Amino acid sequence: MTPAPNTTADRESDQAVAEKRAYEAVIERLSKASVDKHWEPYADIPWDDEDFLVHQDDPRWELPGVDKLGGHPWYRAQTPEIRARIGLWRVATAMKIGLQFENLLKRGLLNYAYRLPNGSPEFRYVYHETIEEGHHGMMFQEFVNRTKFPIRGMPGPLSLLAQVTPWIPLISTELFFIFVLGGEDPIDHVQRKTLRDGQIRHPLEETIMRIHIAEEARHISFARHYLRRRVPRMPRHRRFTLGIVSPVVLGIMARIMLSPPGSMIKRFRIPEHVVKEVYTDNPETAQQIRDSVGKTRELCAELGMMNPVQRRVWKAMGIWAAPAGKAAR
Repeated sequence: MTPAPNTTADRESDQAVAEKRAYEAVIERLSKASVDKHWEPYADIPWDDEDFLVHQDDPRWELPGVDKLGGHPWYRAQTPEIRARIGLWRVATAMKIGLQFENLLKRGLLNYAYRLPNGSPEFRYVYHETIEEGHHGMMFQEFVNRTKFPIRGMPGPLSLLAQVTPWIPLISTELFFIFVLGGEDPIDHVQRKTLRDGQIRHPLEETIMRIHIAEEARHISFARHYLRRRVPRMPRHRRFTLGIVSPVVLGIMARIMLSPPGSMIKRFRIPEHVVKEVYTDNPETAQQIRDSVGKTRELCAELGMMNPVQRRVWKAMGIWAAPAGKAAR
């Protein structure tokens, strides 16, 4: 059994990959790390330990007061059992959406790998990532199963629309890896902050989160280095188009990953005014969405995909923020 990381894994550092050998060295390092440090859900998580069992009324699932919903008077007025169930429902929905996203991601990665030539360094890493994402899917679904809640994840129409995602690599691998970051970066941002703030009290949730963060650090790094290697070599018109489409993808993905589950609102009859105060009309929530795509926004700027026209799209999607030290224009 490999213990979960004791600390929140650092994000992988970006490296200059203009030279082909430097790019390949990054991929080789990520592949080696996947061999040296990985986890399997049914070997490395003590699901049946007494302290790890999932009970719907466990007070450890209650949302902390610093949470936007957890600190709201409506939530605090509910019984301890209802507060615990709401917290558990939200965690389980996030995991269900996560495994659905990773299902799309795995299929897209395999479509990408299918066309790679012999000797391609990306092939091995893509398969490492696919295996790790498969483990994450099993890990998340096992958690959902143990809640005994009827968690659906993505709304039906959105889930149906998302089925086009695995085919994006056949059109543009660069756009596909923007999609990858659009799903992985917001969750990584929130999970790291949640752990830093000490908001997780149930050891099963914490273990799953730490494993996920540690392995996603490599997946995010691969996507970023792939884009840093490929985007500067794209024809100008394609790079311009990618710069227009990217904020649309990122804005939609961030909201899917971070928005409150509609099923939770309906199940627990959360009043409309509470939803508006906590989520819809809350400037802190809007700021969280902007912050969650901050790393990818910086990357797009670095790669020359932030001209005045493209910047208007970022603003229209509600995810624009001026670079540090500069005023928004």
